[in-house]
This record gives sequence, C-alpha cells and structure tokens, in this order.
Amino acid sequence: MSSPAQPLAASLVQSVDWLAIAPPTIAAVVALAVLVADLFVAEHRKALLGWTSVAGLAAATLMLLPLLDGDRSTFCLTGDAAVCSYTADRFTLVIQFLVLGGALLAALLSVTALKDARKALPEGEYWFLLLSSAAGAALLPASRDLATLIVALEVASLPAFALVGLKYGDRKSSEAALKFFLSSVTATAVSLLGISFLYASTGTLYLTQLADRIQDVDGQLHTLADTGVVLTLVGFAFKTAAVPFHFWVPDTYVGAPLPIAAYLSVIGKAVGFSGLILVTVVALPSYADVWGPALAALAALTMTVGNVGALRQQATRAYSAVRLLAWSSVGQAGYLLVPIAAAAYSGDAEKSIGSTVAYALMYGAVNLGAFAVAALVGRTKTLNRVADYRGLYASNPLSALLLAFFLLCLAGLPPGIIGLFAKVTVFSAAVDAGLGWLAVIMAVNVVIALFYYLQWTALLFRAAPEGEAAPHRIPAPLTAALAVTGVLGVALSGAPQLVLRFTDTGLF
Repeated sequence: MSSPAQPLAASLVQSVDWLAIAPPTIAAVVALAVLVADLFVAEHRKALLGWTSVAGLAAATLMLLPLLDGDRSTFCLTGDAAVCSYTADRFTLVIQFLVLGGALLAALLSVTALKDARKALPEGEYWFLLLSSAAGAALLPASRDLATLIVALEVASLPAFALVGLKYGDRKSSEAALKFFLSSVTATAVSLLGISFLYASTGTLYLTQLADRIQDVDGQLHTLADTGVVLTLVGFAFKTAAVPFHFWVPDTYVGAPLPIAAYLSVIGKAVGFSGLILVTVVALPSYADVWGPALAALAALTMTVGNVGALRQQATRAYSAVRLLAWSSVGQAGYLLVPIAAAAYSGDAEKSIGSTVAYALMYGAVNLGAFAVAALVGRTKTLNRVADYRGLYASNPLSALLLAFFLLCLAGLPPGIIGLFAKVTVFSAAVDAGLGWLAVIMAVNVVIALFYYLQWTALLFRAAPEGEAAPHRIPAPLTAALAVTGVLGVALSGAPQLVLRFTDTGLF
C-alpha cells in the first residue's frame, strides 16, 4: 500500500536535462578534479593542472554547439512546465560563449603567468578558483529565478576575490582583494534585501511569474515592492562597475595577476550585465519608467567618468597601462548600459538587448587581446607603464600591430570596423528609443576616448629608447591567446553583420 506522502514527494522531483546544464557543469567538475589532483601531482609537473583546466574550458565551450538546435529548459515546476529555473535559449548561449571563451583565453594567459611567477601563485588553488568562477558565470545567464541568479552571481564572484589576493606577500594584491570584496559584499547584501522585498510582495522568485504578479501587488505592499525594485537595481549596478560604484576597479586590476584583471574586465562585466538584463527586461518590464531613466543617467555618468579617468593617466606612472585599461573598461561599461536603458523606451526591447550583447562580444574579444599584449610586455617591464610600449613595433612588430588594432577597435576607428559597427549599433539603439541626449553624450565620450587610444597607438611606432629594441620571445600560450583574439577581431571587422545575426537573443 503506497503512502500518501509518496505522490507528494514524486510531484516535487524535477527532471534534469543534463545536456542543457553541461557547459557550467563541466567547468565545475574539472575545477574539483584539478583541486584533488593538486594533492597528488609532483611539484615539477604542476603545469599539467593548467593544461587540464584549459582543456576543460575548451570542452565546456564546445558543449554549447549541441544546444543550438532549440531552447531547452530544466528544473521546471512540476505543475507548470513553462516556469523553470534554468533555460538555455539564444541569449544564454551567447553569454555562455562569451564567458567560457573569455575564461579560456584568460587561462591561456595564466599558464604563462604562473610559470613566470615562480611559485608565488599556488597553481592548484589558482585553477580551482578560476574554473569555479567560470562555472558560476556560465550559470548566471541561464538563471530564470532570483535565487539561482544570486547563487550564480556569488559563485562567480567569491572565487574572484581570492584570485585577486592570491599573490604571496604582495600588499597591492591584498589591498585590491579587500576593496573588491567589500564593494561586492555590499552589492550582494543590497541585492538580497531587494529580492527578499520582491518575494514578500509577490510570493514568487521566478522571473516570468514576478513580471506578472508585481503589476497586481496588494495596495499595502506597493511601497515594499517599489523599495525591492530599487534595491535590486542598485545591487546589480555595483556588479557592472557603473559609476558611482566603480571605485574598486583601477586598484583591483593593478593588484590582481594580469590574467585575472583581463578575466574581470570581460567575464565580470558579462556577469553583471546579463544579470541586469534578466532583472530589468524579463522580471520588471512594468517598472521600465523607473529603471529606464536610472540606467540612462548611470550610462551617461559611467562613460564620462571612465573616459576622463583614462585620459588623466600619466604615461610614466607605474602600472599606467593596466590603469588605463581599467578606466577604459569603466567607460565601455557606460556604452553597454545605453541599449539596456533604451529597452525601457523602445518598442523592440529585444533589438536593444541584442545591441548590448553585440557590443559585449566585440569588447570581450579586443579587450582580452589588449590584455594579452600587456601580459607580454609585462614579462620584461614589470611596472607595465604606457611609456614602456614606446618602440614596441621595433622589437615585436606583430604584437605592436595587434595592440594598435585592438586599441583602434576600442576607439571605433578603421581598420577596427567591428568597434565602429558596435558603437553605431549602440548609438542607433539610443536614437531609436528617443534618447537623443544620451546619444550626444556618447558621441562626446567617443571623441574623448579617441585621444588616449590614439596617443597609446602612436607610441607603439615611435623610436625605441636606446638599447631597448631587443625582440620579445612570445611563449606558446600567449601566442595562442593573441592569435585567437586577433583572428576574431579581423574576421568580425570583415563581416560585422555576423555579430547581430548571432545576438538574436530570443529572450521574449
């Protein structure tokens, strides 16, 4: 005789689509495997851990291919199969490609960095933390309830704190990790408070149900729901490094190992922006009159402060190259916010979100390429000043040409056609949504950014200081990272329309 509890228990069991969750799962499993293997691998063979991690990230990225056939969902409500916690749609796959591909390039940079560090960085812990963070970052765009969203956000963020502060006995590294930790914990606390208010007022954490129920909240709970919306948005603004929540960025990038700075500049942003898109456009479309103007103001402020900060960097200051890239990434975050703000005013929100995703793909490829060249120069010039790049063309023509190309892409100038295309796409999203004033501010900021990007580019081709024209030897992992980013940048500049075709988000 069956117990009455058995049917109830059966109704709570959710089926699992293992293919849908394969990309983040592979990254997580390889992370655990590397951590355990570190206990048994001899010291002189620790490099195997790095190549295992690279292979794991490559496998996780390749597992996106079988998911292109159609949308797949799992961890769904047994009473309503349309309400799920995990959905692998086109938006998810594009962001997962950016995250896992970016993590793979950061891992290639890390192989060389760990070898050069000469035991200053513990290899087993490093690879475990990097893969764990990548697994959380890959989980986040697929999250379709607020609990999963926050868990994914923290799984992506917590290992990153440790990675930033992993250098033994380095005060800059410890200070950077502390600043990053305090800002991120504050953001998480604010987000959790906002999410708890939203749950209290609507009784659901699922994004699609939240979008419906928040429009019919009981009159007594209106203030609670409004406060929850504001706090949740503020928390995610922290995660995107939008001004005024950006203060941790320059010091964190300088204090972190350079591959981790590259990782944060791209994957950290992808995590923050995909979370912000899911919260605003999917969960809170009825509050567009609140988050639309707020994000437009944040976009204007962020791009202006970021570009002015980059403009003020002195070429002879220690670590000025990394600081310039850090401030530049703040400015780029402002451009990424523009189409999300435009989605509040546009009749075609999906097209606006597609513009953000297209820009993120361009930015990810070329910014990782710029960091790869910075990692190469940093091997011989440990202070990594902008002035150290003077005459790079004489000592390493290919690296200099690639860096010049990446900087021109970020500036939006030919031959970096993909950068120009991405900026025009974002600009048109603002104009189409009636945000003419924001488009004007963006145009002014693009002109400001031209100055420091072109100044650095010109420096590459000037005569090198006496006795400094010796060629750089490029290790194989660095060569691979430079080749991949260079080929991506050139290919997309030749056929920029492929980006928009690829970024049909399918969110709606």
